[in-house]
Amino acid sequence: MATPAELAFGRTDLDDGQLGHLQRLLGTWGILADLSFSDLVLLAPMAPDAPERHGDGTELVILGQMRPSNSATVVEHDLVGQTVTGAEWPLAVRTVRSGEVSRGEVILEPGDEPVRLHCIPVRCEGTTVAVLARLAAGAGRRPGHLERTYRDLFDRFAIMLAESTFPFPSEEVATEEAPRVGDGVVLVDEEGRVRYASPNATNALHRMGMYSQTEGRRLTDLGIEESAIEWALASALPVVEEVERRPDVTVLLHCIPLLANDDVTGCLVLMRDVTDVRRLDRLLLSKDAAIREVHHRVKNNLQTISALLRLQARRLSPGDGRVALFEAERRVRSIAIVHEILSREPSDQVPFDEIVTSLIRMAEDSVVHSQDLTFEVTGQLGEVPADVATPLAVVLAELLQNAVEHAFLHSKVGDLKAGDSAGPFVPTTPGGGGPIPYQAPGHIRVHLVNDLSCLVLEVIDDGSGLPEGFDIDATESLGLSIVRDLVRSQLEGTITMRNRNDGDAGATGTIVTIELPTQEAQPIGQ
Repeated sequence: MATPAELAFGRTDLDDGQLGHLQRLLGTWGILADLSFSDLVLLAPMAPDAPERHGDGTELVILGQMRPSNSATVVEHDLVGQTVTGAEWPLAVRTVRSGEVSRGEVILEPGDEPVRLHCIPVRCEGTTVAVLARLAAGAGRRPGHLERTYRDLFDRFAIMLAESTFPFPSEEVATEEAPRVGDGVVLVDEEGRVRYASPNATNALHRMGMYSQTEGRRLTDLGIEESAIEWALASALPVVEEVERRPDVTVLLHCIPLLANDDVTGCLVLMRDVTDVRRLDRLLLSKDAAIREVHHRVKNNLQTISALLRLQARRLSPGDGRVALFEAERRVRSIAIVHEILSREPSDQVPFDEIVTSLIRMAEDSVVHSQDLTFEVTGQLGEVPADVATPLAVVLAELLQNAVEHAFLHSKVGDLKAGDSAGPFVPTTPGGGGPIPYQAPGHIRVHLVNDLSCLVLEVIDDGSGLPEGFDIDATESLGLSIVRDLVRSQLEGTITMRNRNDGDAGATGTIVTIELPTQEAQPIGQ
């Protein structure tokens, strides 16, 4: 669905300031719909040079529509984005031109019954920039005290709309927790005395321990801190405050000053009992702390296992057993890295770029002193689900180590001999005998892409490339077998390994590409 700015662009003459004024209105006008028990429609005059303009030049474009949450709607269809003419909505056009309130009826669809229409000018810095149309069913039963009070409040907001004092310059309460009219309404006068409290507001006050008669009294007289109300009356700006009357009762207050001729004449206080919400928040915090503690302990256990494997490997003579233990230690360490980050993060999403940095550092530590290898990371993955991060970290660690150990092997014999203590991952021949193949200088790059629907991880080296006839499905390498099975089975992705072919003369090397379809990854900046 198009935004109000997109609907207004090229179709109206609204400038940035006027459009911002209307957007703030659209962000807070749910209160007006509930106070009026009516549907609301926001219309703006179409620009003279708009391509859609025709006829007598009285077209209006509908920028927004709001239905009440406490009564039935009279507008069954979505009107946003439609263009209406002066013949269809003459009262709205009259209000735009005169800047005065208009009342009457309108037929929304051919064959429909007419509905009551109340058009209110919306001014920004003294200029009428739009019309707020209130649509309600025909007169029925006699309204009760609550309904009359709410409609009187709506009329006071209508005056503020016409005087450019509503919406307020800064409104920071458009959140999921913001109180609505149905949660509870308290009306106070300019002196802070209660003039009306709705039944739901009275219930909230009872839960806070206030059982006395409220009308005509200040909330402070009843034992409730009213700093938010006092500040709203003094500053003529809305204020939000949470009041904890008892450890088990929390009420959210949204205090909206009421103005007339730039003077504060009272305050509308919306009250919502958020006790259950805050209790669930505390439970979630406890749960997050427990989960982080579990990850911390798992990380510690994995590091202990890693240290034991490394210690045992160093006690073995050079050979296949020693290499296998060092490889197992490296795999355990890569999993520990993920749990270390999870122990610090409060969510199930893991910043995978931080994991990549740690894995690159681990691969650098495994490079023997005779090698001249450089590492590079391009792109970003952002945050990925924890159940993806762990196997993907193991996969990346295996691919990096595979490139370090095998991508740059040449036939030339180097100076290193099996058993040298240059590092725990010195390549050794089976049984630990014979010279180690020469390790040529090289470059290993990790390229990351996250386009929301797919995660792409590439490991690119400029080594000697894959042997002729290489098939990952037929490989006998334990590391590549682990990579293949994790990608296809656990991550439900695809893996391809191919020689480089970037058009450069003499370019060699290998490109390993892993693609993981996912809808849960969060790119940077989201």
